[in-house]
Amino acid sequence: MTSKEEYSYEVKIPKDRIAVLIGKNGEIKKQIEKSTKTQIHVDSKEGEVILTGTDAINLYTTKEIIRAIGRGFNPEIAQQLLKQDYGLEIVPIESKNKDDLERLKGRIIGQEGKSRKTIESITKTHLCVYGKTVAIIGDFEGLDLARRAVTMLLGGSPHSNVFKMLEKRIKEMRT
Repeated sequence: MTSKEEYSYEVKIPKDRIAVLIGKNGEIKKQIEKSTKTQIHVDSKEGEVILTGTDAINLYTTKEIIRAIGRGFNPEIAQQLLKQDYGLEIVPIESKNKDDLERLKGRIIGQEGKSRKTIESITKTHLCVYGKTVAIIGDFEGLDLARRAVTMLLGGSPHSNVFKMLEKRIKEMRT
């Protein structure tokens, strides 16, 4: 008789995101546990989440879903990481001070969210600007393009140049 080996991860998420991870009456947590065949133990005072399971791949996927929720995504979008070719990318926002951080976040989001929506629609990804990061969820092609767009904007490239680059890359992919 062989026993399955158990794996575990510890993930720290912001305390204000714990309630989102757990969900109303624990529904989100239960849903993630069921779809990934893992156990999630939450220490809401410390913001620590301990994951255990016997399938290393499912456990890694669970870790990524929880990281995504911790980076500001709603659980439905975070659970897209269950799809085979989807991934999570977290881009740090390097800033000198609080004003600089707000300015850089504003460049990604754009007026009334227009810049963020444009990147999302062209690359078919989801972006979330939270704290000192920009998190991106999408398929691997879109993820790479969105990361490049975000990095260019954070580096000071004009929005028009970034959008032109995206459009050009999408056309190249289609041909």
